[in-house]
Amino acid sequence: MSATVTTPPALEPVSLDEAKAFLRVEHDDDDDVIAAPIAGSRIHVEAQTRRALIAQTWRIVRDSWPQGGAVSVMTAPLRELIAARVYGADNTSEEITIDDFGVDASSTPGVLLVPRSVKAPGRATSGIELDVEVGYGDAPEDVPEPLRHAIQLLVAHWYENRASRDAALPANVAALIAPYRVMSL
Repeated sequence: MSATVTTPPALEPVSLDEAKAFLRVEHDDDDDVIAAPIAGSRIHVEAQTRRALIAQTWRIVRDSWPQGGAVSVMTAPLRELIAARVYGADNTSEEITIDDFGVDASSTPGVLLVPRSVKAPGRATSGIELDVEVGYGDAPEDVPEPLRHAIQLLVAHWYENRASRDAALPANVAALIAPYRVMSL
């Protein structure tokens, strides 16, 4: 099973103005130098926690339907199933009615419950595509404050250590994101 982003977040959980205020930078000369680590910090926090912070769309690709009928969506929090497709032996896709799926968005990781009547894929690999929306919401305010603060700390760290390649990540960032990590068994 693989998962990739198909629609990235529309905005960052921390704005350039918020980052500049946190850094106490009052000029515009370093805007590009500050903006780049904002996205990098979000990506780092998302990778470390297996969470999408701002709403985004992911595609889960599977070879076959699971035996137990439940697909775990490892990128949390799951918001909704958007589309489902199965591929035939001739590589043509067929849309599957998503109304028949169960969606458990309250679990972490989220779970998609596959209907018993769902068609099996006709090709041996990558025969199933499930498009899901994940993330806390559409606005920065929807993201838990500790994760936003971790991003601000990472931006500050990378801004202050931009000339050094050996700078270790701050321990306080790891401590802030630790409770939000989605673990796989």
